[in-house]
Amino acid sequence: MKATRVPEIDGAYLFEPTPHADERGFFCRTFDADVVRSVGIDPHAFLQDSVSRSVRGVLRGMHLRSGAGEAKLVRCSYGRIFDVVVDLRPGSPTYLGRATFELSGETQQTLYIPAGCAHGFQALTETADTSYRIDRAHDPAEDVTIAFDDPDLAIPWPLPPALVSERDRRAPSLAQTLKHLENDIANAES
Repeated sequence: MKATRVPEIDGAYLFEPTPHADERGFFCRTFDADVVRSVGIDPHAFLQDSVSRSVRGVLRGMHLRSGAGEAKLVRCSYGRIFDVVVDLRPGSPTYLGRATFELSGETQQTLYIPAGCAHGFQALTETADTSYRIDRAHDPAEDVTIAFDDPDLAIPWPLPPALVSERDRRAPSLAQTLKHLENDIANAES
C-alpha cells in the first residue's frame, strides 16, 4: 500500500492498495496501520465505520462538522464515485483549496480527509457503496452542510443530480457557512 500526499488539501492523503488478482477476482488490503502511521495519522484514532449505498446520480454533500471537526477515511468499495474535498480551515496553507477524485471498487483507493474539510460525492454507477472510517462519534448538532451547487465552489459534478436530500437541497452558501464557522471559532475562543 502506498500513501500519496494530496497537494490541493494540506494533510490529505490518497492510499493506494496493491490488489492481487487472479481468476477468482482480487484481494487487497484497504487499511494498513503502519502505512497510515508513516504519514503522521494515528491509526487508532478512528472510532466508527459506516457505509452508504447510492444509485447513479445521487449527490451527497457538501458536509463537514463544526467544533473539533471530523477526520475520515473514505473509500468506494463497490461501483464508482466522483469525490470532492474543500479545505475550510482558516489557518491552512490550502484554505479554500479543492480536490476531486474518482474512487472506485476496482482500485479500492482510500482518501484521508482532515478535520475541517468539507466532503461530498456523486455516484457514477448504478450502485455505489461508499465506506467511511471516522475519528469521532457522530453528533448531529455539529453537522454543517454547504450548497453543493454554490458558484463559489464551482464543483464540476459529472452528472445532473438525480437525487439530493432535503438537507443538501436547502443548504446555505459557502459564504454563509464560512461566517457560521467563524462565529463558532470566536465563541470557542471566548
